Amino acid sequence: MPNPRPTGMFGFVIVWIGQLVSLLGTSMTAFSLTIWAYEKTGSATTLALVGFFHVAPMLVFSPFAGAIVDRSNRKLMMVVSDLGSGLATILIFTLYASDRLEIWHLYIAAAIMGIFQSFQWPAYSAAISTMIPKEQYGRASGLMSLADTSSGIFAPILAGALLGIIGLNGILIIDIVTFGIAIGALMIVSIPQPKLTLEGQKARGNLFREAAYGLGYILERPSLLGLQIVFLLGNFFFNIPFAVMAAMILASTSSNEIILATVNSAGAIGGVIGGLLMSAWGGPKRRVYGVLGGWFLSSTLGMVIMGVGNSLPVWAASNFMMAFFTPIINGSNQAIWQAKVAPDIQGRVFSIRRLIAWFVSPLAMLIAGPLSDKILEPAMQAGGSLAERFGWLVGTGPGAGMSLLFIFGGLGAACVVIGGYLVPVIRNAEELLPDHDQMAAAPITDRQSRLQELLDTRMKLISEPNTPERERALKEITQQLRLLGRSPT
Repeated sequence: MPNPRPTGMFGFVIVWIGQLVSLLGTSMTAFSLTIWAYEKTGSATTLALVGFFHVAPMLVFSPFAGAIVDRSNRKLMMVVSDLGSGLATILIFTLYASDRLEIWHLYIAAAIMGIFQSFQWPAYSAAISTMIPKEQYGRASGLMSLADTSSGIFAPILAGALLGIIGLNGILIIDIVTFGIAIGALMIVSIPQPKLTLEGQKARGNLFREAAYGLGYILERPSLLGLQIVFLLGNFFFNIPFAVMAAMILASTSSNEIILATVNSAGAIGGVIGGLLMSAWGGPKRRVYGVLGGWFLSSTLGMVIMGVGNSLPVWAASNFMMAFFTPIINGSNQAIWQAKVAPDIQGRVFSIRRLIAWFVSPLAMLIAGPLSDKILEPAMQAGGSLAERFGWLVGTGPGAGMSLLFIFGGLGAACVVIGGYLVPVIRNAEELLPDHDQMAAAPITDRQSRLQELLDTRMKLISEPNTPERERALKEITQQLRLLGRSPT
């Protein structure tokens, strides 16, 4: 009898290794194409638009992708996502090899990758929930972040070294091969399908109803909504300057590819160390502190310092700090959501979750290029309208206007986090929301009986005089109703 396919934490690690290899190839391609595009146009707007055309289609398709993921085999969805992204890379390779690659082709390829990756993230996140116990969610999220960042250590250095030997064609071929490795890793593991829960039954319907279900689910849970609003506003302030980081460094250093590669590698090292820490530690006991504290430190020690610094050591140190806290932020947030949302509806809910968090990201990317090229860069040249006011802080000349964006963006994100901490429904999210496995522990018939009992008790309490004991009882009943998937009315 053949051995069963790997599953559990071992199976997850196999999938993770495949994704790590694939991300190395993708990061090498992204770095090489960034250099190619900037040398061709010399425009920060061009680089920002590539990000826009990647994120915007991803967000548009996310609600439908989440519903399709919950209806389908999770592993199949992950394979389809990798195949689609691989085909986009093959398209770029074919055009470049035939000397027909233009900037607008990158926009099309980025859009194709964005559409297929709208399936990847909810399928990957939901698959983890069925493969490993919830005690391992924080560590698994740390490994996911580690895969995202560790490839960046070697990708810029390898790409920079190999471009002169094998050219962009060779880099693209490496990327295509790594997609095959990722798909192969998926094919040899077992990824269990989730069991149907009461929430899953309620969410059933046509594709449009299921796509909209995730939004209603989050709106009924103010703590989850509040967490994502922190990410929405924080991402807005981060993405405006981050979209022009490569352009800022290249403009400030006369297009020095080695400096850009070093800064990128420093960030990747920070991400790897943060991911290793999160994988071993699992995050703080109160994961909300990992989210809010990580955001604050990344904004101040990373983003603001990136803008103030005008040298390789400062850029590298600040990028290290930004990336170091990213696995802690995302891992802590991911662990909260995986614990609170039942696996059979995570595709729908997580897609809307990302839609909320990234909703303004395309706008930020559209703003970043023109704001830099047309307003801040001219204003921060010698004799410009802002040079006297801010020149002492960021200097003047090429790249100074984009440096100013980093300072404003970091301060804005820090203010968002402080505001989030001051809102109790966000700060106490883990206590206010029950874990999904608590709700699933009882049979459906028992839960329905308990639901009716709680509703009857709540109606009696509402008619009684207002006392501290009554308020505490109503609060407890509200929490129990949410545990059973019912929003009190």
